[in-house]
Amino acid sequence: MTNGVDRRTFLKGAAASAAIAAPSTMSAQKPPSRPEPPPASKKTQSSTGLSQKGLTRMNGIMAGYVDSGEIPGLVTLVSRRGQVEVNTAGLEKLGENNPVQRDTIFRIASMTKPITAAATMILIEECALRLDEPVDRHLPELANRRVLKRPDGRFDDTVPAKRPITVRDLLTFRMGFGLMFTPPDAPILKAANELQIGMGAPMPASMPAPDEWIRRLGTLPLMHQPGEMWMYNTPADVLGVLIARVSGQPFDVFLRERIFGPLGMKDTDFSVPQAKINRLATSYWFNPQSGKLEVFDEADGGQWSHPPAFPSGSGGLVSTVDDYAAFSDMMLNSRRGGERIFSQRSIDLMRTDQLTTEQKAISGLTPGYFDTHGWGFCMSVITKRTDISGNVGAFGWNGGLGTSWYADPKDGLTTILLTQRAWSSSNPPNVCLDFWTSAALAIED
Repeated sequence: MTNGVDRRTFLKGAAASAAIAAPSTMSAQKPPSRPEPPPASKKTQSSTGLSQKGLTRMNGIMAGYVDSGEIPGLVTLVSRRGQVEVNTAGLEKLGENNPVQRDTIFRIASMTKPITAAATMILIEECALRLDEPVDRHLPELANRRVLKRPDGRFDDTVPAKRPITVRDLLTFRMGFGLMFTPPDAPILKAANELQIGMGAPMPASMPAPDEWIRRLGTLPLMHQPGEMWMYNTPADVLGVLIARVSGQPFDVFLRERIFGPLGMKDTDFSVPQAKINRLATSYWFNPQSGKLEVFDEADGGQWSHPPAFPSGSGGLVSTVDDYAAFSDMMLNSRRGGERIFSQRSIDLMRTDQLTTEQKAISGLTPGYFDTHGWGFCMSVITKRTDISGNVGAFGWNGGLGTSWYADPKDGLTTILLTQRAWSSSNPPNVCLDFWTSAALAIED
């Protein structure tokens, strides 16, 4: 498990998102004890534009990360024009004979955020919420905000907020509170950590119930004025509380009834029941001091093995590659099969850059990030092409515990990578970079 300085480094890196290598497994077949996923549609190369040679090359590159011991196990999905290609490699848990399979369940961390935004848009379309209304009516704990004069300043050195926090501020991460990529001795960070607000990697067992969580958040001043700049993570957790209060249902129940059920996402939830726990991959992080992968969270008895007190809208979900592909299909094509949970207008708004030039200049996870990317509703949007992968307009997000999803409207392409090795920094690891590149190169129109 993580501890000391290394633990803090890991939590910070993972929020932005065994010594023996396991043999790669290039098959998506399942043993009889595990149900088969829906079969992939069969299309010819000419109709889908996916090259079998390119896909085979990509699978080999991904298997190399498993064979080298860098990644314990992974699942990839590349989908285009009805053709769905899924590949698996490695083990669910190092040291055991349990190969990763197509239905292996992963902790998707910040890939939760776009789903939280989709749930918010359902309520906006029903006129239960409005984008530019203050959240005070439903979240009185966040009314009459005070704002620090300096983000690293004293708690008593504040000014009144110039305006209330709005629903749009939460969706665009401009509420004025979030992760700070600064030394951890800032008073506001120390207080937020003491109150278990959730300022690092997902830790569902450590967070209080929603009403208590929002009460604690309301005791803290904002770090910046509402609407002033982009700050990561916390707004998505506020949205989860807001959705519960407006809908009159617990956040997890709302997601199951309004998104997961209609889209057939049968394995996506905030915890894994005992009947499925053998399908949950063990979560690992790399300890730079030992030079080895170490367990962050076990499957059986771990933090995701029982329902959390706080269903985190920023990073609490687990899912499978087919479940998340169903969500991606809806975001890319406005429906999943015949099922549509909200309008194309909402989808277009979610995947449109919402940040101003001024906001981008003072914001970002890494230096220069917003030179080539924007931020829609709880997810990234590519605004300038600088690499082989990712056309302008492609959208999606990553999970700091080792996952990534992007959808590209121009190419009609969905790419999903699920691993159980946490990121070590806010910069994508090589396995993500190589997956994005090789998936893009599998297109052969």
